[in-house]
Amino acid sequence: MLDPKCLALIDDKAQLSLIPAIHGPVTQDDIMSLLALPEFSSLFPLEPVINLTIAKINSLCHSADGQLPLRATIAERRDASLTLTISPDNMKASLSLTAPWGGKPIDLQQILVHLKKHNISMGLSKLNIQSLLQQQRTLKPGESCQSDIAQGKSPSHGVNARLERKVFLARERLLQPQLREDGSVDMRNLGALIVVKPKDVLMVKHPATQGSPGYNIKGEVLTQKPGKDITLQAGSGTMLDPLNPHQLIATVAGQPVEIRGGMKVDDVLQLKDVDISTGHINFKGSILISGDVHEGMIVKSGGDITVMGFVDSAALEAQGDITVSQGIIGRLLNANDYSTRIQAQGQISAQFVQYSQLEAKGNILVTKQLLHSHVFSAGTLTVSDARAQRGDLVGGCIHAEKGITAVVIGATAGTKTEIKCARTLGELKQQLKQLDDSVKALVVASLDIEARINKLPPKAQWENDPVMIEQIKMMIDEKRRILAERAAEEQEFDTLKQEVDTFYEQYCINVLKHVFLNVEFQIGQVSHRTTREHGTCTIAHVNQEILFDYNAKPKALANQQPPSAA
Repeated sequence: MLDPKCLALIDDKAQLSLIPAIHGPVTQDDIMSLLALPEFSSLFPLEPVINLTIAKINSLCHSADGQLPLRATIAERRDASLTLTISPDNMKASLSLTAPWGGKPIDLQQILVHLKKHNISMGLSKLNIQSLLQQQRTLKPGESCQSDIAQGKSPSHGVNARLERKVFLARERLLQPQLREDGSVDMRNLGALIVVKPKDVLMVKHPATQGSPGYNIKGEVLTQKPGKDITLQAGSGTMLDPLNPHQLIATVAGQPVEIRGGMKVDDVLQLKDVDISTGHINFKGSILISGDVHEGMIVKSGGDITVMGFVDSAALEAQGDITVSQGIIGRLLNANDYSTRIQAQGQISAQFVQYSQLEAKGNILVTKQLLHSHVFSAGTLTVSDARAQRGDLVGGCIHAEKGITAVVIGATAGTKTEIKCARTLGELKQQLKQLDDSVKALVVASLDIEARINKLPPKAQWENDPVMIEQIKMMIDEKRRILAERAAEEQEFDTLKQEVDTFYEQYCINVLKHVFLNVEFQIGQVSHRTTREHGTCTIAHVNQEILFDYNAKPKALANQQPPSAA
């Protein structure tokens, strides 16, 4: 071991002084043993210098030059250091303190100066900073401690206004069969008809919220996006409550019908049956048929159509919903041509459907069986009862753009069944591009009008010129209009982009129990025909393939309480 006298502390540095011929050769352990002495143990070892010094000593120890003293600084005092890390979005800052090597520790003043240098002024945690300073005292030389010491606040975006419907619609009676005294369910008794009276509350608007701004750690304000407002529409037979403008009430007795952004109350034409004795029916309001619609008959309605019995080889067309409490029955006349045609601008609901053509702009609900039919829905198709126990979808060609839920798809006999959904992604992308182009054009227009306003001469030159004042007023009004239109289109763009980004996640096929073979699934532009049976699963489009996910929990039929309307 080297003589401790070979190392001395001079001006906060460890100076090694020895004669190679006498003290050499040496190893790194020899040098580090000297630096482990109490008066040197807290100094920072200069390893590159130490390695060069060892090599030089060992090369000189057997030469004439080795008789001369060799001196080198191999360690020194070092003050503590700090490292500030700022996230790319300026929302978070973390501070790392490295303990000193015999030097001065970091103090609060140094931290504050460093934060000021980097313009960090908001979201500081005094507690975390003090904790770091305390931890620093317990560290060994060169050890570090780290903590987040500043955190920005994200803006709280506003919540979109929503409409909550307070009454049932006729179609929802299918999911509310009555209980018998023995506890069993009477599927033929669907309870009282849905009729409202004057002053009944039909719909309530929950207003949009403005949200609140946020800030980053540099004190810059992050603007929130206010919620999108919607107007509560009072259709015929309704009015806004004089005591509460966010509440829609009925003004007449009749059947409630949901319309875009609100509700109306229709006069109800009540008939026992529609057959040759009544002739075809064309009525501007809602139609209630307590019996059946017979073969060859046509029923058209400007509102909803509710049939308490059966529809047999007839045509129904409604501007609202079509609800058939029992079943829709038809026959195959020739390829893709059926004797029963049901068309609704709203939704279609029935207990069972066979050999019929159904078309709805809204959702379609069949609670028992959908057999050998041609079906199109711009919304969703559900083939299931309220408990997700029954619901067979067999045969035919089915297209429900926003997804399908069924208890069973196909049959043991391998009946050919075509299932299609999620085929409009290309159209949505085109709409998104058009919106993007429109927003960019509005940005250019707003910058242009802003530049024109900024180039106006001083107010003193035109404040008494009525023509100039009117022109400036028109420019300011135009600027406001452009900004309002831009904000609305940006919000629409964000909503549509989210739908595009999650298109195949949202619009898929949920099988609650079983899929048989010979079922062809088409999701987007990708197809797959089953060659074996599958159990409970979700079938989705993933990376240009159709995948069966048995771990996902398929979405069962929603509990039909008086629902909210978006």
